[in-house]
Amino acid sequence: MTATLIVLTSHATLGDTGRSTGFYVSEAAHPWEVFTKAGHTVTVASVLGGDPPRDGGTDGHEDFLAALGHDTPAVADVDPAAFDAVFLAGGHGTMWDFPGSTALQSLVRQVYERGGVVGAVCHGPAGLVGVTLTGGGHLLAGRDVAGFTDEEEQAVGLTEVVPFSLQRRLEALGARHTGAAPWQPHVVRDGRLVTGQNPASATGVAEAMLDALPDTLLDARA
Repeated sequence: MTATLIVLTSHATLGDTGRSTGFYVSEAAHPWEVFTKAGHTVTVASVLGGDPPRDGGTDGHEDFLAALGHDTPAVADVDPAAFDAVFLAGGHGTMWDFPGSTALQSLVRQVYERGGVVGAVCHGPAGLVGVTLTGGGHLLAGRDVAGFTDEEEQAVGLTEVVPFSLQRRLEALGARHTGAAPWQPHVVRDGRLVTGQNPASATGVAEAMLDALPDTLLDARA
């Protein structure tokens, strides 16, 4: 049986705006539905563990929220060898804690280098910006990717709030970033790396991850 890990942010404050943030519920719930319907064993973790902060509407996502509960394991306590795929859900909180999480970087690298699939949507690719492979190259160098665009960040009025431009950071790391019109679904698959632009892309990323999984799944789990 295929095992997939969904990773959520633990960051709850939107810069110094006084507003709350967290993971965007639909960006985790829709992929969770895709993976569970495909028969995957799905685990949900967060950067620090515990009850991850939420953003966005919850209507229609009751099954996911019930499965999520209020006590997720921390990424540092998760065994990368147990998973065939890892999916990084978005939400603005990821921009603060995903890039600096060495535990997340290590997990993504290990899953990928064992032949697994890595996916991320919206601001979730912030968790990929620090991932260096064993050989020294960057996971994103020379890869086709998508992520929340500068145009979309400006549209939500947070260009000066987020700690960096995700689009420009991806490009600076050597990735070939592409985008669709704001809020339109846009999914990019480059081998076993799958990324999506915005909340509307979450289901498509999960479906593309299913297609990217190898026919013979990894069985060298510790």
